[in-house]
Amino acid sequence: MSAPPTGGPPEENPSGGPRARGDRTGVLRRLLRPRGLTVRPQTAARHDTAPDLDDCRRELARWQRHADSFERELTRVSFERAHLLAWLAALHPSSAVVAPAAGAGPDGTHLLRLVAGGRQLSWRLPPRDIPLFAHVPYTERATGHLTRDGPAAAEQAAHIRSHTRLLALEGTLFAAPAPARGRPQAGPAEH
Repeated sequence: MSAPPTGGPPEENPSGGPRARGDRTGVLRRLLRPRGLTVRPQTAARHDTAPDLDDCRRELARWQRHADSFERELTRVSFERAHLLAWLAALHPSSAVVAPAAGAGPDGTHLLRLVAGGRQLSWRLPPRDIPLFAHVPYTERATGHLTRDGPAAAEQAAHIRSHTRLLALEGTLFAAPAPARGRPQAGPAEH
């Protein structure tokens, strides 16, 4: 026979207080928890988002400065383009016309059309640039050799390049010989 236990029954909290209930619920949670999941401690430190937000704001400000810089450069280039086109139209007064762009709608876009090197060339003009072309005849509809749509951009660029080479070649053929460097030019005698 076995000897009776020497000690009494395990001691329980007679009141069934929080320690006893906490032990039981902890055991139940561990048993009912799906396998592979870890319990996140409730006292885990939360990530402070303030530095991330500050970094994002600095990055946004940096990109905004880039965008503003590009916008200023685009405005400068557009302004220069408009002046060069106005000058080009002044060099071709017999063929240059400004006409509303086909299907431009309410935005007021116009076309500058002219003939150079025997081919029609055309460029879109935004409404803000129209005052630069006061010296160019305005027509509601293009007439004569300017009735068709302008060439495709690639064809127009190729024609401009070849025409520029021809003009440069012509300029070198018919130009007066340049004086040799280092030698003084003969001028009227001074007395």
